[in-house]
Amino acid sequence: MIIVLKRDIDEKGVNSLIGEITGNYEVQVQPIKGSECTVLGLVGDTSKIVVEELGSDERIHKVMRVREPFKKANRAFHPANSIIQIADRTIGGEEFAIIAGPCSVESEEQIVEIAKSVKTSGATFLRGGAYKPRTSPYAFQGLEEDGLDLLKLARQETGLPIVTEIMYPQTIEKFVEDVDVIQVGARNMQNFALLKELGKTNKPILLKRGLSSTIEEWLMAAEYIMAGGNDNVILCERGIRTFENYTRNTLDLSAIPAIKKLSHLPIIIDPSHATGFSYMVEPMCMAAIAAGADGVIIEVHNNPAKALCDGPQSITPARFDEVVRKMEKYTAIEGRTIRRG
Repeated sequence: MIIVLKRDIDEKGVNSLIGEITGNYEVQVQPIKGSECTVLGLVGDTSKIVVEELGSDERIHKVMRVREPFKKANRAFHPANSIIQIADRTIGGEEFAIIAGPCSVESEEQIVEIAKSVKTSGATFLRGGAYKPRTSPYAFQGLEEDGLDLLKLARQETGLPIVTEIMYPQTIEKFVEDVDVIQVGARNMQNFALLKELGKTNKPILLKRGLSSTIEEWLMAAEYIMAGGNDNVILCERGIRTFENYTRNTLDLSAIPAIKKLSHLPIIIDPSHATGFSYMVEPMCMAAIAAGADGVIIEVHNNPAKALCDGPQSITPARFDEVVRKMEKYTAIEGRTIRRG
Protein backbone atom coordinates (compact mmCIF):
# COMPACT_ATOMS: atom_id res chain seq x y z
CA MET A 1 0.00 0.00 0.00
CA ILE A 2 1.20 3.51 -0.86
CA ILE A 3 0.18 6.64 1.05
CA VAL A 4 0.94 9.99 -0.57
CA LEU A 5 1.00 12.78 2.01
CA LYS A 6 -0.02 16.37 1.47
CA ARG A 7 2.78 18.79 0.69
CA ASP A 8 2.38 20.97 3.76
CA ILE A 9 2.83 18.19 6.34
CA ASP A 10 5.99 18.66 8.43
CA GLU A 11 8.34 16.01 9.82
CA LYS A 12 6.56 15.95 13.17
CA GLY A 13 3.27 15.27 11.40
CA VAL A 14 4.85 12.50 9.32
CA ASN A 15 6.29 10.78 12.39
CA SER A 16 2.98 11.11 14.21
CA LEU A 17 1.10 9.48 11.33
CA ILE A 18 3.66 6.65 11.09
CA GLY A 19 3.21 5.99 14.80
CA GLU A 20 -0.57 5.82 14.43
CA ILE A 21 -0.38 3.42 11.49
CA THR A 22 2.12 1.02 13.11
CA GLY A 23 0.11 1.20 16.35
CA ASN A 24 -3.14 0.23 14.68
CA TYR A 25 -1.96 -2.24 12.03
CA GLU A 26 0.66 -5.00 11.76
CA VAL A 27 2.69 -3.28 9.07
CA GLN A 28 6.11 -1.73 8.52
CA VAL A 29 6.19 1.82 7.22
CA GLN A 30 8.93 2.99 4.85
CA PRO A 31 8.95 6.80 4.42
CA ILE A 32 10.23 8.14 1.10
CA LYS A 33 10.95 11.85 1.03
CA GLY A 34 10.77 13.35 -2.43
CA SER A 35 11.42 16.88 -3.63
CA GLU A 36 7.70 17.70 -3.72
CA CYS A 37 6.04 15.35 -1.26
CA THR A 38 6.52 12.44 1.14
CA VAL A 39 5.29 8.94 0.38
CA LEU A 40 4.76 6.18 2.93
CA GLY A 41 5.17 2.58 1.78
CA LEU A 42 3.31 0.02 3.90
CA VAL A 43 4.62 -3.55 3.98
CA GLY A 44 2.75 -6.33 5.76
CA ASP A 45 -0.89 -7.31 6.20
CA THR A 46 -2.78 -4.32 4.81
CA SER A 47 -6.03 -6.26 4.28
CA LYS A 48 -7.58 -4.72 7.40
CA ILE A 49 -6.91 -1.18 6.24
CA VAL A 50 -9.94 0.53 4.68
CA VAL A 51 -8.62 2.79 1.95
CA GLU A 52 -11.53 5.23 2.15
CA GLU A 53 -11.18 5.70 5.92
CA LEU A 54 -7.43 6.22 5.79
CA GLY A 55 -7.78 8.52 2.82
CA SER A 56 -10.11 10.81 4.74
CA ASP A 57 -7.27 11.83 7.08
CA GLU A 58 -6.50 15.52 6.49
CA ARG A 59 -2.77 14.79 6.33
CA ILE A 60 -3.14 12.32 3.47
CA HIS A 61 -3.49 13.21 -0.20
CA LYS A 62 -4.02 9.75 -1.69
CA VAL A 63 -3.98 6.05 -0.74
CA MET A 64 -3.24 3.31 -3.30
CA ARG A 65 -2.93 -0.46 -3.07
CA VAL A 66 0.06 -2.07 -4.76
CA ARG A 67 -1.10 -5.00 -6.86
CA GLU A 68 2.30 -6.59 -7.46
CA PRO A 69 3.44 -9.06 -4.77
CA PHE A 70 6.88 -7.41 -4.52
CA LYS A 71 6.73 -4.31 -2.33
CA LYS A 72 10.14 -2.98 -1.32
CA ALA A 73 11.54 -3.67 -4.79
CA ASN A 74 8.57 -1.86 -6.36
CA ARG A 75 9.14 1.52 -8.01
CA ALA A 76 5.88 2.72 -6.47
CA PHE A 77 7.58 2.46 -3.06
CA HIS A 78 10.75 4.15 -4.27
CA PRO A 79 10.16 6.36 -7.34
CA ALA A 80 13.82 7.37 -7.73
CA ASN A 81 16.40 4.94 -9.08
CA SER A 82 18.40 3.27 -6.32
CA ILE A 83 22.14 3.91 -6.42
CA ILE A 84 24.22 1.26 -4.67
CA GLN A 85 27.40 2.57 -3.04
CA ILE A 86 30.36 0.17 -3.06
CA ALA A 87 33.58 1.61 -1.61
CA ASP A 88 34.07 4.81 -3.66
CA ARG A 89 32.09 3.49 -6.64
CA THR A 90 28.41 3.25 -7.50
CA ILE A 91 26.05 1.08 -9.50
CA GLY A 92 22.79 2.60 -10.67
CA GLY A 93 23.74 6.24 -11.09
CA GLU A 94 25.30 8.17 -13.93
CA GLU A 95 28.41 5.99 -13.81
CA PHE A 96 28.18 2.88 -15.99
CA ALA A 97 29.61 -0.07 -14.04
CA ILE A 98 31.99 -2.53 -15.68
CA ILE A 99 32.69 -5.75 -13.78
CA ALA A 100 35.37 -7.88 -15.42
CA GLY A 101 37.57 -10.86 -14.70
CA PRO A 102 37.85 -14.62 -15.18
CA CYS A 103 35.07 -17.12 -14.65
CA SER A 104 37.27 -18.90 -12.12
CA VAL A 105 40.25 -17.89 -10.04
CA GLU A 106 42.99 -20.30 -11.11
CA SER A 107 46.24 -18.96 -9.64
CA GLU A 108 47.80 -15.87 -8.10
CA GLU A 109 49.61 -14.99 -11.30
CA GLN A 110 46.43 -15.34 -13.38
CA ILE A 111 44.07 -13.29 -11.22
CA VAL A 112 46.54 -10.49 -10.44
CA GLU A 113 47.59 -10.16 -14.09
CA ILE A 114 43.99 -9.99 -15.29
CA ALA A 115 42.98 -7.59 -12.49
CA LYS A 116 45.73 -5.13 -13.42
CA SER A 117 44.87 -5.37 -17.10
CA VAL A 118 41.11 -4.87 -16.80
CA LYS A 119 41.59 -1.95 -14.39
CA THR A 120 43.84 -0.20 -16.91
CA SER A 121 41.17 -0.70 -19.58
CA GLY A 122 38.35 0.75 -17.48
CA ALA A 123 36.89 -1.99 -15.29
CA THR A 124 35.46 -0.66 -12.03
CA PHE A 125 35.07 -4.04 -10.31
CA LEU A 126 36.90 -7.37 -10.45
CA ARG A 127 34.94 -10.59 -10.83
CA GLY A 128 36.27 -14.07 -10.22
CA GLY A 129 34.75 -17.35 -9.12
CA ALA A 130 36.16 -18.95 -5.98
CA TYR A 131 33.25 -21.35 -5.44
CA LYS A 132 31.88 -22.69 -8.73
CA PRO A 133 28.49 -24.41 -9.10
CA ARG A 134 28.96 -26.76 -12.04
CA THR A 135 26.51 -29.02 -13.84
CA SER A 136 28.97 -31.91 -13.69
CA PRO A 137 30.33 -33.05 -10.31
CA TYR A 138 33.59 -33.90 -12.12
CA ALA A 139 34.17 -30.38 -13.45
CA PHE A 140 36.46 -27.85 -11.76
CA GLN A 141 34.64 -26.60 -8.66
CA GLY A 142 36.89 -23.64 -7.89
CA LEU A 143 39.67 -23.01 -5.37
CA GLU A 144 37.08 -22.11 -2.71
CA GLU A 145 38.63 -20.35 0.33
CA ASP A 146 42.05 -20.20 -1.36
CA GLY A 147 40.33 -18.48 -4.28
CA LEU A 148 38.89 -15.85 -1.94
CA ASP A 149 42.37 -15.17 -0.58
CA LEU A 150 43.70 -14.68 -4.12
CA LEU A 151 40.87 -12.28 -4.93
CA LYS A 152 41.75 -10.27 -1.83
CA LEU A 153 45.35 -10.17 -3.01
CA ALA A 154 44.26 -8.90 -6.43
CA ARG A 155 42.15 -6.22 -4.72
CA GLN A 156 45.18 -5.20 -2.66
CA GLU A 157 47.25 -4.91 -5.84
CA THR A 158 44.69 -2.93 -7.85
CA GLY A 159 42.15 -1.35 -5.51
CA LEU A 160 39.31 -2.94 -7.47
CA PRO A 161 36.34 -4.06 -5.33
CA ILE A 162 35.74 -7.80 -5.78
CA VAL A 163 32.57 -9.59 -6.89
CA THR A 164 32.28 -13.33 -6.33
CA GLU A 165 29.57 -15.96 -5.99
CA ILE A 166 28.34 -17.43 -2.73
CA MET A 167 26.86 -20.93 -2.58
CA TYR A 168 26.31 -21.83 1.06
CA PRO A 169 24.67 -19.95 3.96
CA GLN A 170 27.43 -21.15 6.28
CA THR A 171 30.02 -19.07 4.37
CA ILE A 172 28.12 -15.78 4.70
CA GLU A 173 30.20 -14.49 7.61
CA LYS A 174 33.44 -14.90 5.65
CA PHE A 175 31.93 -13.39 2.50
CA VAL A 176 30.71 -10.36 4.45
CA GLU A 177 34.22 -9.90 5.80
CA ASP A 178 36.17 -10.51 2.58
CA VAL A 179 33.95 -9.63 -0.40
CA ASP A 180 32.69 -6.25 -1.65
CA VAL A 181 29.73 -7.52 -3.69
CA ILE A 182 28.23 -10.95 -2.99
CA GLN A 183 26.89 -12.63 -6.11
CA VAL A 184 23.93 -15.01 -5.96
CA GLY A 185 24.07 -17.22 -9.04
CA ALA A 186 21.20 -18.24 -11.28
CA ARG A 187 20.93 -21.68 -9.66
CA ASN A 188 20.55 -20.11 -6.21
CA MET A 189 18.12 -17.35 -7.13
CA GLN A 190 15.33 -19.17 -5.31
CA ASN A 191 17.46 -20.56 -2.49
CA PHE A 192 15.25 -18.76 0.01
CA ALA A 193 17.24 -19.86 3.07
CA LEU A 194 20.32 -18.22 1.55
CA LEU A 195 18.40 -15.10 0.50
CA LYS A 196 16.96 -14.66 4.00
CA GLU A 197 20.41 -14.82 5.57
CA LEU A 198 21.80 -12.34 3.04
CA GLY A 199 18.91 -10.04 3.97
CA LYS A 200 20.38 -9.81 7.47
CA THR A 201 23.60 -8.30 6.10
CA ASN A 202 24.15 -4.87 4.61
CA LYS A 203 26.45 -6.10 1.84
CA PRO A 204 25.58 -5.30 -1.80
CA ILE A 205 24.06 -8.40 -3.40
CA LEU A 206 24.30 -9.10 -7.13
CA LEU A 207 21.24 -11.25 -7.83
CA LYS A 208 21.32 -13.15 -11.10
CA ARG A 209 18.08 -14.14 -12.81
CA GLY A 210 17.24 -17.84 -12.62
CA LEU A 211 17.62 -20.11 -15.64
CA SER A 212 13.88 -20.20 -16.33
CA SER A 213 12.55 -17.53 -13.97
CA THR A 214 9.95 -14.93 -14.80
CA ILE A 215 10.64 -11.28 -14.07
CA GLU A 216 8.16 -11.40 -11.19
CA GLU A 217 9.90 -14.43 -9.66
CA TRP A 218 13.21 -12.62 -9.98
CA LEU A 219 11.86 -9.52 -8.23
CA MET A 220 10.30 -11.68 -5.52
CA ALA A 221 13.75 -13.19 -4.90
CA ALA A 222 15.06 -9.64 -4.47
CA GLU A 223 12.14 -9.01 -2.11
CA TYR A 224 13.35 -11.84 0.15
CA ILE A 225 16.67 -10.03 0.60
CA MET A 226 15.06 -6.62 1.04
CA ALA A 227 12.42 -7.91 3.44
CA GLY A 228 15.27 -8.92 5.74
CA GLY A 229 16.50 -5.33 5.83
CA ASN A 230 19.12 -5.28 3.07
CA ASP A 231 18.14 -2.85 0.30
CA ASN A 232 21.49 -3.09 -1.50
CA VAL A 233 20.36 -5.35 -4.33
CA ILE A 234 21.65 -5.25 -7.91
CA LEU A 235 19.84 -7.34 -10.52
CA CYS A 236 21.69 -9.19 -13.26
CA GLU A 237 20.10 -10.50 -16.46
CA ARG A 238 22.28 -13.41 -17.63
CA GLY A 239 20.08 -15.06 -20.20
CA ILE A 240 17.22 -17.52 -19.82
CA ARG A 241 16.49 -20.94 -21.24
CA THR A 242 14.34 -21.04 -24.36
CA PHE A 243 13.90 -23.48 -27.25
CA GLU A 244 16.88 -21.87 -29.03
CA ASN A 245 20.10 -23.83 -28.52
CA TYR A 246 22.56 -22.01 -30.78
CA THR A 247 23.53 -19.68 -27.95
CA ARG A 248 24.14 -20.88 -24.42
CA ASN A 249 21.05 -18.97 -23.24
CA THR A 250 18.76 -16.30 -24.67
CA LEU A 251 19.66 -12.80 -23.50
CA ASP A 252 16.39 -11.08 -22.55
CA LEU A 253 17.18 -7.45 -23.31
CA SER A 254 13.50 -6.58 -22.84
CA ALA A 255 14.03 -7.32 -19.14
CA ILE A 256 15.97 -4.06 -18.83
CA PRO A 257 13.12 -1.62 -19.61
CA ALA A 258 10.69 -3.95 -17.82
CA ILE A 259 12.74 -3.79 -14.62
CA LYS A 260 13.17 -0.04 -15.00
CA LYS A 261 9.39 0.33 -15.13
CA LEU A 262 8.57 -2.08 -12.30
CA SER A 263 11.47 -1.52 -9.91
CA HIS A 264 13.95 1.07 -8.68
CA LEU A 265 16.77 -1.47 -8.40
CA PRO A 266 19.75 -1.19 -10.77
CA ILE A 267 20.16 -3.84 -13.44
CA ILE A 268 23.29 -5.05 -15.21
CA ILE A 269 23.79 -7.54 -18.07
CA ASP A 270 26.02 -10.61 -18.35
CA PRO A 271 26.67 -11.06 -22.09
CA SER A 272 29.22 -13.83 -21.51
CA HIS A 273 26.94 -16.35 -19.79
CA ALA A 274 23.97 -15.24 -21.87
CA THR A 275 25.50 -16.10 -25.23
CA GLY A 276 28.37 -18.50 -24.54
CA PHE A 277 30.37 -16.98 -27.40
CA SER A 278 33.17 -14.46 -27.05
CA TYR A 279 32.35 -12.81 -30.38
CA MET A 280 28.88 -11.89 -29.12
CA VAL A 281 30.08 -10.06 -26.04
CA GLU A 282 30.72 -6.73 -27.79
CA PRO A 283 27.38 -6.36 -29.63
CA MET A 284 25.41 -7.46 -26.56
CA CYS A 285 27.22 -4.87 -24.42
CA MET A 286 26.26 -2.12 -26.86
CA ALA A 287 22.66 -3.35 -26.99
CA ALA A 288 22.50 -3.39 -23.18
CA ILE A 289 23.66 0.22 -23.01
CA ALA A 290 21.05 1.28 -25.57
CA ALA A 291 18.34 -0.56 -23.60
CA GLY A 292 19.22 1.33 -20.41
CA ALA A 293 21.35 -1.11 -18.39
CA ASP A 294 23.39 0.23 -15.48
CA GLY A 295 26.42 -1.92 -16.20
CA VAL A 296 27.83 -5.17 -17.55
CA ILE A 297 29.73 -8.14 -16.10
CA ILE A 298 32.19 -9.62 -18.59
CA GLU A 299 34.41 -12.68 -18.46
CA VAL A 300 38.03 -11.87 -19.30
CA HIS A 301 40.84 -14.46 -19.39
CA ASN A 302 44.46 -14.07 -20.43
CA ASN A 303 44.39 -17.46 -22.17
CA PRO A 304 40.78 -18.50 -22.95
CA ALA A 305 41.86 -21.67 -24.76
CA LYS A 306 43.32 -23.03 -21.51
CA ALA A 307 40.75 -21.62 -19.08
CA LEU A 308 39.53 -24.12 -16.50
CA CYS A 309 35.98 -22.83 -16.91
CA ASP A 310 33.98 -21.15 -19.70
CA GLY A 311 36.87 -20.39 -22.04
CA PRO A 312 34.73 -20.10 -25.22
CA GLN A 313 32.77 -17.15 -23.81
CA SER A 314 35.78 -15.31 -22.35
CA ILE A 315 37.51 -12.46 -24.16
CA THR A 316 41.19 -11.57 -23.89
CA PRO A 317 42.41 -8.46 -22.05
CA ALA A 318 43.31 -6.85 -25.40
CA ARG A 319 39.82 -7.49 -26.75
CA PHE A 320 38.30 -6.22 -23.50
CA ASP A 321 40.16 -2.95 -23.95
CA GLU A 322 38.65 -2.56 -27.43
CA VAL A 323 35.15 -3.31 -26.11
CA VAL A 324 35.45 -0.74 -23.32
CA ARG A 325 36.61 1.95 -25.77
CA LYS A 326 33.54 1.30 -27.88
CA MET A 327 31.29 1.25 -24.80
CA GLU A 328 32.59 4.71 -23.89
CA LYS A 329 31.14 6.07 -27.13
CA TYR A 330 27.77 4.39 -26.53
CA THR A 331 27.50 5.45 -22.89
CA ALA A 332 28.28 9.04 -23.85
CA ILE A 333 25.25 9.03 -26.15
CA GLU A 334 23.10 7.79 -23.26
CA GLY A 335 24.45 10.42 -20.86
CA ARG A 336 26.47 7.89 -18.84
CA THR A 337 30.17 7.81 -18.00
CA ILE A 338 32.76 5.07 -17.61
CA ARG A 339 35.20 5.59 -14.79
CA ARG A 340 38.87 4.94 -15.39
CA GLY A 341 41.35 4.31 -12.61
